[in-house]
Amino acid sequence: MSPEQCRMARAGLGIGVRKLAELAKVSTNTITRLEAGEELKERTVDAVKAALEAAGVIFIAENGEGPGVRLRKRLETARTD
Repeated sequence: MSPEQCRMARAGLGIGVRKLAELAKVSTNTITRLEAGEELKERTVDAVKAALEAAGVIFIAENGEGPGVRLRKRLETARTD
Protein backbone atom coordinates (compact mmCIF):
# COMPACT_ATOMS: atom_id res chain seq x y z
CA MET A 1 0.00 0.00 0.00
CA SER A 2 1.41 3.34 -1.03
CA PRO A 3 0.97 6.60 0.90
CA GLU A 4 -1.27 7.82 -1.92
CA GLN A 5 -3.46 4.73 -1.72
CA CYS A 6 -3.87 5.26 2.02
CA ARG A 7 -4.97 8.87 1.50
CA MET A 8 -7.31 7.89 -1.35
CA ALA A 9 -8.84 5.12 0.76
CA ARG A 10 -9.49 7.47 3.68
CA ALA A 11 -11.04 10.03 1.35
CA GLY A 12 -13.25 7.39 -0.27
CA LEU A 13 -14.47 6.20 3.10
CA GLY A 14 -14.86 9.73 4.38
CA ILE A 15 -12.77 9.11 7.48
CA GLY A 16 -10.00 11.11 9.09
CA VAL A 17 -6.60 10.17 10.43
CA ARG A 18 -7.97 9.66 13.95
CA LYS A 19 -10.67 7.22 12.83
CA LEU A 20 -8.23 5.19 10.71
CA ALA A 21 -5.75 5.08 13.59
CA GLU A 22 -8.53 3.81 15.86
CA LEU A 23 -9.59 1.14 13.35
CA ALA A 24 -6.00 -0.03 12.82
CA LYS A 25 -5.12 0.22 16.52
CA VAL A 26 -2.13 2.49 15.85
CA SER A 27 -1.37 6.10 16.76
CA THR A 28 -2.45 9.06 14.66
CA ASN A 29 1.24 9.88 14.28
CA THR A 30 1.74 6.49 12.64
CA ILE A 31 -0.93 7.25 10.02
CA THR A 32 0.61 10.67 9.38
CA ARG A 33 4.06 9.13 8.97
CA LEU A 34 2.71 6.45 6.62
CA GLU A 35 0.95 9.01 4.44
CA ALA A 36 4.10 11.15 4.38
CA GLY A 37 5.98 8.20 2.90
CA GLU A 38 8.12 7.35 5.92
CA GLU A 39 9.37 3.79 6.30
CA LEU A 40 7.29 1.81 8.82
CA LYS A 41 7.40 -1.76 10.04
CA GLU A 42 5.68 -4.15 7.66
CA ARG A 43 3.28 -5.37 10.33
CA THR A 44 2.17 -1.79 10.98
CA VAL A 45 1.42 -1.14 7.30
CA ASP A 46 -0.36 -4.51 7.16
CA ALA A 47 -2.56 -3.51 10.13
CA VAL A 48 -3.56 -0.24 8.45
CA LYS A 49 -4.24 -1.96 5.14
CA ALA A 50 -6.32 -4.67 6.86
CA ALA A 51 -8.38 -2.02 8.65
CA LEU A 52 -9.08 -0.23 5.36
CA GLU A 53 -9.99 -3.49 3.64
CA ALA A 54 -12.35 -4.39 6.50
CA ALA A 55 -14.00 -0.98 6.00
CA GLY A 56 -14.66 -1.78 2.33
CA VAL A 57 -11.56 -0.70 0.41
CA ILE A 58 -10.15 -2.78 -2.45
CA PHE A 59 -6.54 -2.02 -3.36
CA ILE A 60 -5.76 -1.97 -7.07
CA ALA A 61 -2.24 -2.92 -8.12
CA GLU A 62 -0.11 -1.02 -10.62
CA ASN A 63 -1.50 -1.74 -14.08
CA GLY A 64 0.33 0.73 -16.26
CA GLU A 65 -1.69 3.69 -15.00
CA GLY A 66 -0.61 3.58 -11.36
CA PRO A 67 -1.98 1.94 -8.23
CA GLY A 68 -5.35 2.94 -6.86
CA VAL A 69 -8.28 2.01 -4.64
CA ARG A 70 -11.92 1.13 -5.12
CA LEU A 71 -14.79 0.83 -2.65
CA ARG A 72 -16.58 -2.48 -2.41
CA LYS A 73 -20.25 -2.48 -3.46
CA ARG A 74 -22.62 -2.38 -0.56
CA LEU A 75 -25.04 -5.27 -0.34
CA GLU A 76 -28.56 -4.16 -1.05
CA THR A 77 -31.34 -5.51 1.09
CA ALA A 78 -33.62 -7.96 -0.64
CA ARG A 79 -36.98 -6.56 -1.66
CA THR A 80 -40.12 -8.57 -1.11
CA ASP A 81 -42.65 -7.16 -3.54
